[in-house]
Amino acid sequence: MINDEIRAKEVRLVGAEGEQIGITPIREALQMAIDLNLDLVNVAPQAKPPVCRIMDYGKFRYEQQKKDKEARKNQKIVDIKEVWFRSNIEEHDYQTKLRNVVKFLNEGDKVKCSVRYRGREIAHAAIGQRILERVKVEVAELCTVERQPKLEGRSMIMILAPKA
Repeated sequence: MINDEIRAKEVRLVGAEGEQIGITPIREALQMAIDLNLDLVNVAPQAKPPVCRIMDYGKFRYEQQKKDKEARKNQKIVDIKEVWFRSNIEEHDYQTKLRNVVKFLNEGDKVKCSVRYRGREIAHAAIGQRILERVKVEVAELCTVERQPKLEGRSMIMILAPKA
């Protein structure tokens, strides 16, 4: 709330330079802000009495928006990339998929490694377990295992997260 929107009878006033002025009636505080060509801004409405500050509200909002924009620009959105293996995968196909896992981890993304079983392959789930264990060992220096290999329906899933 700013200027005339403040409904308290008295407020604890903080000056334009951050100095404590003290508890003053709202009319005096508003008049001081008008004299300085600034706004009276309620910074702590829940306090008893509410804390108000004399500041240039437009400039404050502009700087706040710049900070928020900078924070959004610097944040990294972590995607989950998925790499599918088959229980009877050949060595060259395995190496290609392993290169993709390494590439995704280096880019800072999480990787969901899955072994898909078709038909009666599910009876030999240990084969898929060995494939995921091999992936885990080969990329151990790049990542941490967020979720150990676990059978869910017709697929075995393991999630890898890049090291910080």
